[in-house]
Amino acid sequence: MRDPSRQLRCAIYTRKSSEEGLEQDFNSLHAQREACEAYVTSQKHEGWKAIPVLYDDGGSGGTMERPGLSRLLTDIASGLVDVVVVYKVDRLTRSLTDFARIVDVFDQKGVSFVSVTQAFNTTSSMGRLTLNVLLSFAQFEREVTGERIRDKIAASKKKGLWMGGFVPIGYEAAGRTLVINEDEAQTVRLIYELYLEQRSVDALTASLAHRGLLTKIRTGESEGMTGGRAFSRGHLHRILQNPLYAGKIAHKGKVYGGQHPAIIDPALWLQVQELLADNCQGARLKVRAKNPSLLTGLLVDASRQPLLASHAVKRGRRYRYYVSASLMKRAAGRKHPAATPRGSTDRKGWRVPAGEVDDGVIRILSGLLCNETWVLAHMAAPQSTIAVRQAALARAETFAAHLQSSDPVARRTFVLGLVEQVMLTDTEITLTIKTDLFSEFAAGREAPIVETCPLILTRRGAETRLILEGSAAREPEPDPVLTKGLAQAHRWWKDLLSQRYTTMREIAQAYQTDERYVARIIMLAFLPAARAKQILDGTQPSDLTLHSFLKDDEVWLAAEIA
Repeated sequence: MRDPSRQLRCAIYTRKSSEEGLEQDFNSLHAQREACEAYVTSQKHEGWKAIPVLYDDGGSGGTMERPGLSRLLTDIASGLVDVVVVYKVDRLTRSLTDFARIVDVFDQKGVSFVSVTQAFNTTSSMGRLTLNVLLSFAQFEREVTGERIRDKIAASKKKGLWMGGFVPIGYEAAGRTLVINEDEAQTVRLIYELYLEQRSVDALTASLAHRGLLTKIRTGESEGMTGGRAFSRGHLHRILQNPLYAGKIAHKGKVYGGQHPAIIDPALWLQVQELLADNCQGARLKVRAKNPSLLTGLLVDASRQPLLASHAVKRGRRYRYYVSASLMKRAAGRKHPAATPRGSTDRKGWRVPAGEVDDGVIRILSGLLCNETWVLAHMAAPQSTIAVRQAALARAETFAAHLQSSDPVARRTFVLGLVEQVMLTDTEITLTIKTDLFSEFAAGREAPIVETCPLILTRRGAETRLILEGSAAREPEPDPVLTKGLAQAHRWWKDLLSQRYTTMREIAQAYQTDERYVARIIMLAFLPAARAKQILDGTQPSDLTLHSFLKDDEVWLAAEIA
Protein backbone atom coordinates (compact mmCIF):
# COMPACT_ATOMS: atom_id res chain seq x y z
CA MET A 1 0.00 0.00 0.00
CA ARG A 2 1.27 3.46 -0.89
CA ASP A 3 2.49 5.61 1.96
CA PRO A 4 0.04 8.57 1.93
CA SER A 5 2.69 10.82 3.42
CA ARG A 6 5.14 10.17 0.55
CA GLN A 7 5.22 12.72 -2.24
CA LEU A 8 5.95 11.55 -5.82
CA ARG A 9 8.16 13.96 -7.75
CA CYS A 10 6.97 14.13 -11.36
CA ALA A 11 9.31 15.22 -14.17
CA ILE A 12 7.47 16.41 -17.28
CA TYR A 13 9.38 15.76 -20.51
CA THR A 14 8.36 17.54 -23.73
CA ARG A 15 9.80 17.38 -27.23
CA LYS A 16 9.18 19.07 -30.58
CA SER A 17 10.55 17.43 -33.74
CA SER A 18 12.28 20.62 -34.90
CA GLU A 19 13.25 24.02 -33.52
CA GLU A 20 10.92 25.78 -35.96
CA GLY A 21 8.30 27.85 -34.14
CA LEU A 22 9.97 27.71 -30.73
CA GLU A 23 10.18 31.51 -30.70
CA GLN A 24 6.36 31.78 -30.55
CA ASP A 25 4.71 32.84 -27.29
CA PHE A 26 2.76 29.57 -27.16
CA ASN A 27 4.16 26.57 -29.00
CA SER A 28 3.90 22.78 -29.01
CA LEU A 29 6.14 22.42 -25.95
CA HIS A 30 3.83 24.69 -23.94
CA ALA A 31 0.77 22.71 -25.03
CA GLN A 32 2.38 19.39 -24.04
CA ARG A 33 3.46 20.76 -20.69
CA GLU A 34 0.00 22.16 -19.87
CA ALA A 35 -1.62 18.79 -20.59
CA CYS A 36 0.94 16.97 -18.45
CA GLU A 37 0.60 19.46 -15.58
CA ALA A 38 -3.18 19.02 -15.66
CA TYR A 39 -2.76 15.23 -15.44
CA VAL A 40 -0.31 15.54 -12.52
CA THR A 41 -2.78 17.84 -10.74
CA SER A 42 -5.52 15.23 -11.22
CA GLN A 43 -3.31 12.76 -9.34
CA LYS A 44 -2.70 15.12 -6.45
CA HIS A 45 -4.55 12.78 -4.11
CA GLU A 46 -1.85 10.17 -4.92
CA GLY A 47 0.86 12.57 -3.78
CA TRP A 48 1.97 13.62 -7.27
CA LYS A 49 3.73 16.96 -7.64
CA ALA A 50 5.31 18.43 -10.78
CA ILE A 51 9.00 19.33 -10.61
CA PRO A 52 9.53 22.95 -11.77
CA VAL A 53 12.57 21.98 -13.90
CA LEU A 54 11.88 22.18 -17.67
CA TYR A 55 12.99 19.09 -19.58
CA ASP A 56 12.38 20.42 -23.09
CA ASP A 57 13.95 19.41 -26.42
CA GLY A 58 13.65 20.55 -30.02
CA GLY A 59 14.93 17.75 -32.24
CA SER A 60 14.48 14.24 -33.61
CA GLY A 61 13.24 11.42 -31.38
CA GLY A 62 15.49 9.00 -33.23
CA THR A 63 18.56 9.96 -31.23
CA MET A 64 19.53 10.01 -27.56
CA GLU A 65 21.70 13.09 -28.07
CA ARG A 66 19.20 15.59 -26.66
CA PRO A 67 20.06 18.11 -23.91
CA GLY A 68 16.69 17.89 -22.14
CA LEU A 69 16.67 14.07 -22.15
CA SER A 70 20.27 13.93 -20.93
CA ARG A 71 19.41 16.29 -18.06
CA LEU A 72 16.35 14.14 -17.18
CA LEU A 73 18.37 10.89 -17.10
CA THR A 74 21.03 12.58 -14.96
CA ASP A 75 18.42 13.71 -12.42
CA ILE A 76 16.89 10.20 -12.38
CA ALA A 77 20.31 8.69 -11.69
CA SER A 78 20.70 11.20 -8.84
CA GLY A 79 17.39 10.07 -7.28
CA LEU A 80 15.57 13.36 -7.91
CA VAL A 81 12.63 11.91 -9.93
CA ASP A 82 9.92 9.33 -9.09
CA VAL A 83 7.61 9.56 -12.14
CA VAL A 84 8.28 10.64 -15.74
CA VAL A 85 5.24 12.15 -17.46
CA VAL A 86 4.99 12.65 -21.23
CA TYR A 87 2.19 13.74 -23.56
CA LYS A 88 2.72 10.74 -25.89
CA VAL A 89 5.18 7.86 -25.85
CA ASP A 90 6.92 8.96 -29.05
CA ARG A 91 7.82 12.28 -27.37
CA LEU A 92 10.33 10.33 -25.27
CA THR A 93 11.80 8.30 -28.15
CA ARG A 94 10.94 6.77 -31.52
CA SER A 95 13.58 4.06 -31.24
CA LEU A 96 12.78 0.72 -29.62
CA THR A 97 16.46 0.19 -28.82
CA ASP A 98 16.75 3.60 -27.16
CA PHE A 99 13.54 3.02 -25.24
CA ALA A 100 14.92 -0.24 -23.83
CA ARG A 101 17.97 1.66 -22.56
CA ILE A 102 15.77 4.35 -21.01
CA VAL A 103 13.52 1.79 -19.29
CA ASP A 104 16.62 0.11 -17.81
CA VAL A 105 17.53 3.43 -16.19
CA PHE A 106 13.95 3.80 -14.91
CA ASP A 107 13.93 0.26 -13.44
CA GLN A 108 17.26 0.72 -11.69
CA LYS A 109 15.90 3.74 -9.80
CA GLY A 110 12.29 2.53 -9.43
CA VAL A 111 10.92 5.31 -11.62
CA SER A 112 7.46 4.95 -13.22
CA PHE A 113 6.60 6.15 -16.71
CA VAL A 114 3.21 7.64 -17.66
CA SER A 115 1.75 8.70 -21.01
CA VAL A 116 -1.03 11.26 -20.52
CA THR A 117 -3.00 10.62 -23.74
CA GLN A 118 -2.48 6.85 -23.93
CA ALA A 119 -3.72 5.93 -20.44
CA PHE A 120 -1.08 3.47 -19.27
CA ASN A 121 2.10 3.34 -17.24
CA THR A 122 5.02 0.96 -16.79
CA THR A 123 4.13 -0.17 -13.31
CA SER A 124 2.15 -3.12 -14.80
CA SER A 125 3.09 -5.86 -17.28
CA MET A 126 0.16 -4.89 -19.53
CA GLY A 127 1.42 -1.32 -19.58
CA ARG A 128 4.86 -2.54 -20.64
CA LEU A 129 3.38 -4.70 -23.43
CA THR A 130 1.21 -1.88 -24.73
CA LEU A 131 4.15 0.50 -24.62
CA ASN A 132 6.41 -1.83 -26.62
CA VAL A 133 3.70 -2.32 -29.26
CA LEU A 134 3.20 1.42 -29.62
CA LEU A 135 6.93 2.03 -29.89
CA SER A 136 7.23 -0.67 -32.55
CA PHE A 137 4.60 1.10 -34.63
CA ALA A 138 6.29 4.47 -34.04
CA GLN A 139 9.62 3.09 -35.23
CA PHE A 140 7.92 1.42 -38.22
CA GLU A 141 6.29 4.71 -39.19
CA ARG A 142 9.60 6.52 -38.91
CA GLU A 143 11.38 3.96 -41.11
CA VAL A 144 8.62 4.00 -43.75
CA THR A 145 8.67 7.80 -43.81
CA GLY A 146 12.45 7.74 -44.29
CA GLU A 147 12.18 5.25 -47.14
CA ARG A 148 9.49 7.36 -48.80
CA ILE A 149 11.66 10.48 -48.59
CA ARG A 150 14.74 8.65 -49.91
CA ASP A 151 12.75 7.21 -52.83
CA LYS A 152 11.44 10.66 -53.71
CA ILE A 153 14.95 12.15 -53.63
CA ALA A 154 16.30 9.33 -55.84
CA ALA A 155 13.49 9.76 -58.38
CA SER A 156 13.97 13.53 -58.47
CA LYS A 157 17.73 13.24 -58.98
CA LYS A 158 17.21 10.77 -61.83
CA LYS A 159 15.25 13.56 -63.51
CA GLY A 160 18.18 15.92 -62.96
CA LEU A 161 16.56 18.06 -60.26
CA TRP A 162 18.54 19.86 -57.56
CA MET A 163 17.34 18.52 -54.20
CA GLY A 164 18.87 21.09 -51.90
CA GLY A 165 21.89 21.21 -49.63
CA PHE A 166 24.89 23.53 -49.77
CA VAL A 167 24.91 25.35 -53.10
CA PRO A 168 28.42 24.96 -54.58
CA ILE A 169 30.51 27.93 -55.65
CA GLY A 170 29.55 29.03 -59.15
CA TYR A 171 25.81 28.47 -58.72
CA GLU A 172 22.75 29.91 -56.99
CA ALA A 173 19.63 27.91 -56.11
CA ALA A 174 16.45 28.64 -58.09
CA GLY A 175 13.72 26.28 -56.89
CA ARG A 176 14.59 22.73 -57.95
CA THR A 177 17.41 23.77 -60.25
CA LEU A 178 20.60 25.83 -60.23
CA VAL A 179 21.52 28.97 -62.15
CA ILE A 180 25.05 30.17 -62.85
CA ASN A 181 26.59 32.93 -60.73
CA GLU A 182 28.92 34.27 -63.43
CA ASP A 183 31.40 35.95 -61.06
CA GLU A 184 31.90 32.73 -59.10
CA ALA A 185 31.83 30.62 -62.27
CA GLN A 186 34.93 32.43 -63.51
CA THR A 187 36.75 31.22 -60.38
CA VAL A 188 35.58 27.63 -61.01
CA ARG A 189 36.79 27.71 -64.63
CA LEU A 190 40.14 29.11 -63.48
CA ILE A 191 40.48 26.30 -60.90
CA TYR A 192 40.00 23.63 -63.58
CA GLU A 193 42.36 25.34 -66.04
CA LEU A 194 45.11 25.86 -63.45
CA TYR A 195 44.86 22.27 -62.25
CA LEU A 196 45.37 20.93 -65.78
CA GLU A 197 48.29 23.32 -66.20
CA GLN A 198 49.99 22.71 -62.84
CA ARG A 199 48.88 19.07 -62.40
CA SER A 200 49.04 19.37 -58.61
CA VAL A 201 46.43 20.35 -56.01
CA ASP A 202 49.21 21.73 -53.77
CA ALA A 203 50.42 24.00 -56.55
CA LEU A 204 46.82 24.97 -57.32
CA THR A 205 46.22 25.87 -53.65
CA ALA A 206 49.27 28.13 -53.55
CA SER A 207 48.39 29.71 -56.90
CA LEU A 208 44.85 30.59 -55.79
CA ALA A 209 46.14 31.99 -52.49
CA HIS A 210 48.62 34.14 -54.42
CA ARG A 211 45.76 35.47 -56.58
CA GLY A 212 43.69 36.25 -53.48
CA LEU A 213 40.73 34.09 -54.53
CA LEU A 214 38.37 33.07 -51.71
CA THR A 215 35.61 30.54 -51.09
CA LYS A 216 31.89 31.25 -51.53
CA ILE A 217 30.37 33.45 -48.81
CA ARG A 218 27.22 31.98 -47.27
CA THR A 219 24.75 33.44 -44.79
CA GLY A 220 22.79 31.09 -42.51
CA GLU A 221 20.35 31.67 -39.69
CA SER A 222 22.29 29.63 -37.12
CA GLU A 223 25.90 29.95 -38.36
CA GLY A 224 25.72 33.57 -39.53
CA MET A 225 28.16 34.48 -42.30
CA THR A 226 30.64 31.77 -43.32
CA GLY A 227 33.14 31.31 -46.13
CA GLY A 228 35.30 34.02 -47.66
CA ARG A 229 38.45 32.05 -46.79
CA ALA A 230 41.40 30.73 -48.77
CA PHE A 231 40.73 27.47 -50.61
CA SER A 232 41.96 24.35 -48.82
CA ARG A 233 43.22 21.19 -50.55
CA GLY A 234 40.10 19.27 -49.52
CA HIS A 235 37.77 21.99 -50.82
CA LEU A 236 39.59 22.06 -54.16
CA HIS A 237 39.39 18.26 -54.44
CA ARG A 238 35.61 18.46 -53.96
CA ILE A 239 35.29 21.17 -56.62
CA LEU A 240 37.42 19.24 -59.10
CA GLN A 241 35.45 16.01 -58.53
CA ASN A 242 31.95 17.53 -58.48
CA PRO A 243 29.94 16.43 -61.58
CA LEU A 244 27.54 19.35 -61.01
CA TYR A 245 30.01 21.56 -62.87
CA ALA A 246 29.66 19.33 -65.96
CA GLY A 247 25.85 19.63 -65.85
CA LYS A 248 25.33 16.32 -64.02
CA ILE A 249 23.60 15.19 -60.82
CA ALA A 250 25.20 12.45 -58.69
CA HIS A 251 23.28 10.08 -56.41
CA LYS A 252 24.43 6.88 -54.69
CA GLY A 253 27.42 6.43 -56.99
CA LYS A 254 25.44 7.04 -60.19
CA VAL A 255 25.49 10.17 -62.36
CA TYR A 256 22.44 11.52 -64.22
CA GLY A 257 21.96 14.37 -66.67
CA GLY A 258 21.04 17.54 -64.79
CA GLN A 259 18.54 20.24 -65.67
CA HIS A 260 21.00 22.99 -64.70
CA PRO A 261 23.56 24.58 -67.07
CA ALA A 262 27.17 23.32 -67.01
CA ILE A 263 30.06 25.60 -66.05
CA ILE A 264 32.78 23.18 -67.23
CA ASP A 265 32.76 21.40 -70.59
CA PRO A 266 32.09 17.67 -69.92
CA ALA A 267 35.19 16.65 -71.94
CA LEU A 268 37.36 18.97 -69.83
CA TRP A 269 35.77 17.61 -66.64
CA LEU A 270 36.61 14.03 -67.69
CA GLN A 271 40.19 15.08 -68.43
CA VAL A 272 40.48 16.44 -64.89
CA GLN A 273 39.08 13.19 -63.46
CA GLU A 274 41.75 11.19 -65.32
CA LEU A 275 44.49 13.41 -63.92
CA LEU A 276 43.05 13.17 -60.40
CA ALA A 277 42.96 9.38 -60.71
CA ASP A 278 46.57 9.26 -61.91
CA ASN A 279 47.73 11.50 -59.07
CA CYS A 280 45.73 9.49 -56.54
CA GLN A 281 47.32 6.25 -57.72
CA GLY A 282 50.77 7.81 -57.43
CA ALA A 283 49.97 9.03 -53.92
CA ARG A 284 49.03 5.49 -52.83
CA LEU A 285 52.31 4.08 -54.11
CA LYS A 286 54.65 6.64 -52.57
CA VAL A 287 56.02 6.53 -49.06
CA ARG A 288 55.35 9.31 -46.58
CA ALA A 289 57.53 12.24 -47.60
CA LYS A 290 59.81 13.42 -44.82
CA ASN A 291 60.89 16.50 -46.81
CA PRO A 292 57.97 17.79 -48.92
CA SER A 293 58.77 20.17 -51.75
CA LEU A 294 59.12 23.61 -50.21
CA LEU A 295 58.60 25.77 -53.29
CA THR A 296 55.53 24.19 -54.88
CA GLY A 297 53.54 27.00 -56.50
CA LEU A 298 56.41 29.52 -56.14
CA LEU A 299 59.16 28.28 -58.48
CA VAL A 300 59.21 29.47 -62.12
CA ASP A 301 61.75 29.58 -64.96
CA ALA A 302 62.98 32.61 -66.93
CA SER A 303 59.80 32.61 -69.03
CA ARG A 304 57.73 32.48 -65.80
CA GLN A 305 56.50 28.97 -66.53
CA PRO A 306 56.02 26.96 -63.33
CA LEU A 307 58.36 24.21 -62.18
CA LEU A 308 56.28 21.44 -60.65
CA ALA A 309 57.20 19.02 -57.88
CA SER A 310 57.85 15.48 -59.03
CA HIS A 311 59.71 12.43 -57.75
CA ALA A 312 61.24 9.13 -58.73
CA VAL A 313 61.86 6.00 -56.68
CA LYS A 314 65.09 4.11 -57.32
CA ARG A 315 66.09 1.07 -55.28
CA GLY A 316 63.55 2.00 -52.62
CA ARG A 317 64.87 5.57 -52.25
CA ARG A 318 62.71 8.56 -53.12
CA TYR A 319 64.28 11.39 -55.14
CA ARG A 320 62.45 14.71 -55.42
CA TYR A 321 62.74 17.07 -58.38
CA TYR A 322 61.37 20.31 -59.75
CA VAL A 323 60.40 19.76 -63.38
CA SER A 324 59.28 22.29 -65.99
CA ALA A 325 55.57 22.16 -66.70
CA SER A 326 56.40 21.83 -70.41
CA LEU A 327 58.36 18.62 -69.74
CA MET A 328 55.52 17.27 -67.59
CA LYS A 329 53.05 18.00 -70.39
CA ARG A 330 55.26 16.25 -72.93
CA ALA A 331 55.49 13.25 -70.61
CA ALA A 332 51.69 13.26 -70.35
CA GLY A 333 51.49 13.67 -74.12
CA ARG A 334 53.47 10.48 -74.60
CA LYS A 335 50.85 8.75 -72.48
CA HIS A 336 47.97 10.59 -74.15
CA PRO A 337 49.21 11.67 -77.62
CA ALA A 338 46.23 13.94 -78.22
CA ALA A 339 47.39 16.21 -75.38
CA THR A 340 50.54 17.31 -77.28
CA PRO A 341 50.35 19.27 -80.55
CA ARG A 342 51.86 17.46 -83.49
CA GLY A 343 55.15 18.76 -84.74
CA SER A 344 56.25 20.06 -81.34
CA THR A 345 60.07 20.04 -81.29
CA ASP A 346 60.66 22.05 -78.12
CA ARG A 347 63.03 20.14 -75.85
CA LYS A 348 63.87 22.89 -73.36
CA GLY A 349 63.03 22.50 -69.71
CA TRP A 350 64.30 22.08 -66.17
CA ARG A 351 64.74 18.99 -64.05
CA VAL A 352 66.65 19.89 -60.88
CA PRO A 353 66.88 18.15 -57.48
CA ALA A 354 64.26 19.72 -55.21
CA GLY A 355 66.38 19.40 -52.08
CA GLU A 356 69.20 21.52 -53.52
CA VAL A 357 66.87 24.29 -54.67
CA ASP A 358 64.97 24.22 -51.35
CA ASP A 359 68.19 24.38 -49.33
CA GLY A 360 69.53 27.15 -51.55
CA VAL A 361 66.44 29.30 -51.05
CA ILE A 362 66.53 28.68 -47.28
CA ARG A 363 70.22 29.73 -47.18
CA ILE A 364 69.50 32.90 -49.14
CA LEU A 365 66.52 33.87 -46.96
CA SER A 366 68.35 33.06 -43.72
CA GLY A 367 71.37 35.07 -44.84
CA LEU A 368 69.20 38.10 -45.65
CA LEU A 369 67.20 37.93 -42.42
CA CYS A 370 70.39 37.63 -40.34
CA ASN A 371 71.94 40.62 -42.12
CA GLU A 372 71.05 43.64 -39.98
CA THR A 373 71.96 46.13 -42.71
CA TRP A 374 69.63 44.42 -45.20
CA VAL A 375 66.76 44.13 -42.70
CA LEU A 376 66.94 47.80 -41.70
CA ALA A 377 67.25 48.89 -45.34
CA HIS A 378 64.22 46.93 -46.54
CA MET A 379 62.03 46.03 -43.57
CA ALA A 380 62.07 49.26 -41.55
CA ALA A 381 61.04 52.79 -42.51
CA PRO A 382 63.99 55.18 -43.07
CA GLN A 383 63.02 57.51 -40.20
CA SER A 384 61.89 54.81 -37.78
CA THR A 385 62.79 54.95 -34.10
CA ILE A 386 65.38 52.76 -32.43
CA ALA A 387 62.60 50.72 -30.80
CA VAL A 388 60.96 50.05 -34.18
CA ARG A 389 64.28 49.01 -35.72
CA GLN A 390 65.02 46.66 -32.84
CA ALA A 391 61.55 45.12 -33.20
CA ALA A 392 62.13 44.59 -36.95
CA LEU A 393 65.49 42.94 -36.27
CA ALA A 394 63.95 40.71 -33.59
CA ARG A 395 61.21 39.58 -35.96
CA ALA A 396 63.73 38.88 -38.72
CA GLU A 397 65.79 36.79 -36.29
CA THR A 398 62.67 34.83 -35.28
CA PHE A 399 61.77 34.15 -38.91
CA ALA A 400 65.32 33.02 -39.66
CA ALA A 401 65.06 30.53 -36.80
CA HIS A 402 61.71 29.25 -38.09
CA LEU A 403 63.27 28.66 -41.52
CA GLN A 404 65.67 26.20 -39.88
CA SER A 405 62.77 24.28 -38.30
CA SER A 406 62.80 20.50 -38.66
CA ASP A 407 59.02 20.65 -39.25
CA PRO A 408 58.56 20.82 -43.05
CA VAL A 409 55.02 22.21 -42.71
CA ALA A 410 56.25 25.07 -40.50
CA ARG A 411 59.08 25.86 -42.91
CA ARG A 412 56.74 25.96 -45.89
CA THR A 413 54.29 28.17 -43.98
CA PHE A 414 56.98 30.79 -43.35
CA VAL A 415 58.34 30.57 -46.89
CA LEU A 416 54.84 31.18 -48.27
CA GLY A 417 54.54 34.16 -45.94
CA LEU A 418 57.89 35.61 -47.00
CA VAL A 419 58.27 34.72 -50.68
CA GLU A 420 56.09 35.72 -53.61
CA GLN A 421 58.11 34.02 -56.34
CA VAL A 422 61.39 32.17 -56.98
CA MET A 423 62.81 32.41 -60.51
CA LEU A 424 65.49 29.97 -61.70
CA THR A 425 67.68 30.74 -64.74
CA ASP A 426 70.94 29.32 -66.12
CA THR A 427 73.05 31.85 -64.22
CA GLU A 428 71.09 33.02 -61.18
CA ILE A 429 68.22 32.48 -58.80
CA THR A 430 65.93 35.44 -58.07
CA LEU A 431 63.68 35.77 -55.02
CA THR A 432 60.74 38.17 -54.92
CA ILE A 433 60.24 38.80 -51.19
CA LYS A 434 57.05 40.13 -49.60
CA THR A 435 57.06 42.87 -46.98
CA ASP A 436 53.61 42.00 -45.54
CA LEU A 437 55.01 40.40 -42.37
CA PHE A 438 56.96 43.58 -41.60
CA SER A 439 54.24 46.05 -42.61
CA GLU A 440 54.03 47.74 -39.18
CA PHE A 441 57.77 48.55 -39.32
CA ALA A 442 58.06 49.42 -43.02
CA ALA A 443 55.38 52.01 -43.71
CA GLY A 444 55.60 53.12 -47.33
CA ARG A 445 57.56 50.00 -48.39
CA GLU A 446 54.67 47.93 -49.78
CA ALA A 447 56.49 46.94 -52.99
CA PRO A 448 58.11 43.49 -52.93
CA ILE A 449 61.91 43.19 -52.72
CA VAL A 450 63.85 41.44 -55.47
CA GLU A 451 67.10 39.69 -54.53
CA THR A 452 69.32 37.82 -57.00
CA CYS A 453 72.04 35.27 -56.24
CA PRO A 454 74.45 33.95 -58.93
CA LEU A 455 74.67 30.19 -59.32
CA ILE A 456 76.66 27.53 -61.15
CA LEU A 457 74.95 24.65 -62.91
CA THR A 458 76.84 21.39 -63.18
CA ARG A 459 75.89 18.01 -64.56
CA ARG A 460 76.37 14.68 -62.85
CA GLY A 461 75.44 11.98 -65.30
CA ALA A 462 72.02 12.95 -66.65
CA GLU A 463 71.22 15.14 -63.65
CA THR A 464 71.64 18.90 -63.29
CA ARG A 465 73.15 20.15 -60.02
CA LEU A 466 72.84 23.65 -58.61
CA ILE A 467 75.66 25.42 -56.71
CA LEU A 468 75.09 28.88 -55.22
CA GLU A 469 78.10 31.16 -55.50
CA GLY A 470 79.37 32.49 -52.20
CA SER A 471 77.52 29.84 -50.20
CA ALA A 472 79.08 28.24 -47.19
CA ALA A 473 81.47 25.31 -47.64
CA ARG A 474 79.43 22.31 -48.62
CA GLU A 475 79.51 18.91 -47.01
CA PRO A 476 81.76 16.31 -48.68
CA GLU A 477 79.73 14.60 -51.39
CA PRO A 478 81.49 11.94 -53.48
CA ASP A 479 80.34 11.78 -57.08
CA PRO A 480 79.68 8.06 -57.72
CA VAL A 481 79.95 8.46 -61.51
CA LEU A 482 83.27 10.31 -61.30
CA THR A 483 84.62 7.95 -58.62
CA LYS A 484 83.75 4.92 -60.74
CA GLY A 485 85.46 6.50 -63.76
CA LEU A 486 88.61 7.19 -61.73
CA ALA A 487 88.77 3.59 -60.48
CA GLN A 488 88.21 2.25 -64.00
CA ALA A 489 90.97 4.48 -65.40
CA HIS A 490 93.51 3.20 -62.87
CA ARG A 491 92.47 -0.42 -63.50
CA TRP A 492 92.89 -0.05 -67.27
CA TRP A 493 96.23 1.74 -66.86
CA LYS A 494 97.41 -1.07 -64.57
CA ASP A 495 96.33 -3.61 -67.23
CA LEU A 496 98.50 -1.83 -69.81
CA LEU A 497 101.52 -1.63 -67.47
CA SER A 498 101.26 -5.33 -66.62
CA GLN A 499 100.80 -6.09 -70.34
CA ARG A 500 97.60 -7.97 -69.61
CA TYR A 501 96.36 -5.96 -72.57
CA THR A 502 98.74 -4.27 -74.98
CA THR A 503 96.38 -1.83 -76.71
CA MET A 504 93.30 0.18 -75.86
CA ARG A 505 91.43 -1.76 -78.54
CA GLU A 506 92.02 -4.97 -76.56
CA ILE A 507 90.73 -3.26 -73.41
CA ALA A 508 87.65 -2.06 -75.27
CA GLN A 509 86.99 -5.56 -76.60
CA ALA A 510 87.50 -7.14 -73.17
CA TYR A 511 85.13 -4.69 -71.46
CA GLN A 512 82.72 -4.50 -74.41
CA THR A 513 82.98 -0.75 -74.82
CA ASP A 514 84.23 1.82 -77.33
CA GLU A 515 87.99 2.29 -77.93
CA ARG A 516 87.66 6.09 -77.95
CA TYR A 517 85.82 5.96 -74.62
CA VAL A 518 88.68 3.91 -73.12
CA ALA A 519 91.21 6.42 -74.41
CA ARG A 520 89.36 9.34 -72.82
CA ILE A 521 88.55 7.66 -69.49
CA ILE A 522 92.11 6.44 -68.98
CA MET A 523 93.28 10.08 -68.80
CA LEU A 524 91.75 10.23 -65.31
CA ALA A 525 94.66 8.08 -64.15
CA PHE A 526 96.99 11.03 -64.84
CA LEU A 527 95.22 13.44 -62.48
CA PRO A 528 97.47 14.62 -59.63
CA ALA A 529 97.23 12.47 -56.49
CA ALA A 530 95.80 15.41 -54.52
CA ARG A 531 92.98 15.83 -57.05
CA ALA A 532 92.27 12.08 -57.03
CA LYS A 533 92.05 12.23 -53.21
CA GLN A 534 89.54 15.10 -53.50
CA ILE A 535 87.39 12.97 -55.81
CA LEU A 536 87.46 10.02 -53.42
CA ASP A 537 86.72 12.29 -50.42
CA GLY A 538 83.93 14.16 -52.23
CA THR A 539 85.65 17.57 -51.87
CA GLN A 540 86.46 18.10 -55.56
CA PRO A 541 85.37 21.38 -57.22
CA SER A 542 81.64 21.45 -57.80
CA ASP A 543 82.09 21.80 -61.56
CA LEU A 544 84.40 18.77 -61.83
CA THR A 545 82.23 15.95 -63.11
CA LEU A 546 82.90 13.06 -65.46
CA HIS A 547 81.04 14.98 -68.16
CA SER A 548 83.16 18.13 -67.74
CA PHE A 549 86.41 16.09 -67.62
CA LEU A 550 85.65 14.19 -70.81
CA LYS A 551 84.67 17.45 -72.48
CA ASP A 552 88.08 19.08 -71.77
CA ASP A 553 90.53 16.79 -69.93
CA GLU A 554 93.55 19.01 -70.67
CA VAL A 555 92.08 21.86 -68.61
CA TRP A 556 91.54 19.62 -65.58
CA LEU A 557 94.93 17.91 -65.88
CA ALA A 558 96.62 21.32 -65.83
CA ALA A 559 94.30 22.98 -63.27
CA GLU A 560 95.76 24.12 -59.98
CA ILE A 561 94.57 22.40 -56.84
CA ALA A 562 93.17 24.71 -54.16
